[in-house]
Amino acid sequence: MRTAFGTEFDVPDGYLNTASIGIPAAPVAEAVEHAVARWRTGAGRPPEFDEPVAVARAAYAQLVGVPTERVAIGASVSALIGLVAASIPDGSDVLVARGDFTSTTWPFAAQTGRGVTITEVGLDELPHRAGEADVVAVSVVQSADGRVVDLAALRAAQSAGTLVVLDATQATGWLDADLGWADVVVGGAYKWLFSPRGAAWMAVRPELELTPHHANWYAGDEVWKSVYDLPLRLAADARALDTSPAWYCHVGAAVALPLLANLDRAAVHAHCVGLGDALLTGLGAEPRGSAIVSLTRPDAAERLAAAGLVTSMRAGATRMSFHIYNTQSDVDRALDALT
Repeated sequence: MRTAFGTEFDVPDGYLNTASIGIPAAPVAEAVEHAVARWRTGAGRPPEFDEPVAVARAAYAQLVGVPTERVAIGASVSALIGLVAASIPDGSDVLVARGDFTSTTWPFAAQTGRGVTITEVGLDELPHRAGEADVVAVSVVQSADGRVVDLAALRAAQSAGTLVVLDATQATGWLDADLGWADVVVGGAYKWLFSPRGAAWMAVRPELELTPHHANWYAGDEVWKSVYDLPLRLAADARALDTSPAWYCHVGAAVALPLLANLDRAAVHAHCVGLGDALLTGLGAEPRGSAIVSLTRPDAAERLAAAGLVTSMRAGATRMSFHIYNTQSDVDRALDALT
């Protein structure tokens, strides 16, 4: 058991794989276990999950920097971005980063049948060309190698009329950055947010007109009075885009997200980036200022696995990621294995 930022984690030494699946804080796992035990014994009741959904929604809004009424819930990033992609005008020009995670890019690529065009450029080039596109869709932090997009340049492009869609899945939880200005900010639960897989959130600007293709009872103005009959009576805010929640995922998120939202973000950022940069420095490489580190060394994955470290392979490279529960001892173990 490790203690980090005042919270306990039952995380093993050498776990460097948060970018694939995050480890829950002990209170998060306990909350889910309690809810599952109630389900198992027939004690659970559907309305009791409304509060966890609301708490997690509000905490995500706090993390992103928007009012709670601008946040919709979903089950995955791709489904939420799909609502945006399906709502952009026919013939729109969409700019994406080459090599970005497909949950960010494929929903737009699926719209080419109605004249939507997709242009892929390098991440370094994308900010400079953002003003040329109707829409820019990009991950704030690249899943494969941890590179951070130039947010200031994207904000300038937005001011000139470009719709900016951000996937913050690999950023929210460690990156100390203002994202509330973007038109759309989407994030998944199960990596840096300590929550079970099956929950996602989308912050949207109120001026953005999105068709609620997933319209359902949970998107109703009064949820428990929306389970039967027409007419359509959706919520007046972003809840109109909600899908019915995966209850036990939101039980965990209701503990995890407030925990993260109330931490000192600058301190969290410094801790996570500091470990990533310490690893690179120890290997004689330049620091990259990210909590995600990617190594192209051919034998890296084999050496790290032999030393008992948990990493992942992405885009032909070994990926390591550092969250608040990681320590310098994890860096030292990795350096010992690689040097």
